[in-house]
Amino acid sequence: MWFSSDNAGPAHPKVMAALAAANEGYAGSYGADTQMQAVRGLIREVFEAPEAEVFLVATGTAANVLGLATLCPPWATIYAHTHAHIEEDECAAPEFYTGGAKLTLLPGADAKIDLDALRDALDGTPDGFVHHVQHGALSLTNVTERGAVYTAGEIAERAALARAHGIPVHLDGARFANALVATNASPAEMTWRAGVDVLSLGGTKNGLMAAEAVVLFDPARAWEFELRRKRGAHLFSKHRFLSAQMLAYLQDGLWLDLARAANQSATALAEGLADLPGARMLHPVEANMIFADLPRRTHDALHAAGAHYYFWTKDPPPDALPDATFAARFVTNWATEPEDVDAFLSAARAA
Repeated sequence: MWFSSDNAGPAHPKVMAALAAANEGYAGSYGADTQMQAVRGLIREVFEAPEAEVFLVATGTAANVLGLATLCPPWATIYAHTHAHIEEDECAAPEFYTGGAKLTLLPGADAKIDLDALRDALDGTPDGFVHHVQHGALSLTNVTERGAVYTAGEIAERAALARAHGIPVHLDGARFANALVATNASPAEMTWRAGVDVLSLGGTKNGLMAAEAVVLFDPARAWEFELRRKRGAHLFSKHRFLSAQMLAYLQDGLWLDLARAANQSATALAEGLADLPGARMLHPVEANMIFADLPRRTHDALHAAGAHYYFWTKDPPPDALPDATFAARFVTNWATEPEDVDAFLSAARAA
């Protein structure tokens, strides 16, 4: 009953087989492997973007911050949600890799940037005033850090505001596949057609061992990204092991199948949680993350049964009453089995 994070899930067997196959013999280094050529071609095909440039790194943090550094100079600001991953979970890496760019944090329900708040922030940043930070970039997260999903249209609305102020758009897609299958949008519709310039295409949370892609829809930015990746110590010499993972991930739609399985497990888990006495759902369940208030007695029973998940705001103090409620986050992954969900809900109902 592992619902702590989709990072806790295993790598998919096809990915492990691809890694083993990549270990046979020799291959070009630093991205000169033939598999990387295949990855680049496949991403261009899947995203209907024949000019896009594609680069691989091993972590989501590297994908986000190197992409943002390519878009935003150090004297500018990145507009992001108050609960964006780049704000809450990157240990100031965006500021470090951009050389000091500011983060302008914006509100919005379920960690989706409010349109009016974005408009006001953009209008309130004076261009050409040397004493003030300049317009830099807009960063959106899909799936958001509260489990909500931007539709392609919602991304386009926010990107249009950014475009009106002459700034590019970054999409943090650590769970991009989950957002796609939740909305039935095409990869192109949710990215460059909606106004996205750079995508961090996640894989580690969805069945890969350690591989993320950075997709630059404007090839003119590619050389700067290459230099930043090397200078930032994220260019792998044995690059074929990143390529092998990403290629297995994208071939035959595996990435979407894995995300669909994770989303379906979350739906089943959320339906069961919503029926529990004293439970309250805190955010819409649109992909593979669930946020809910549960009574302390339920949490105690779940942990006693061996369930793994995180309290979201605070841990229950020792003197908390059994009916006092505490928020928690539950995350499913591609390997979550119906038996895991059933066992979790049975333990919760028993409380």
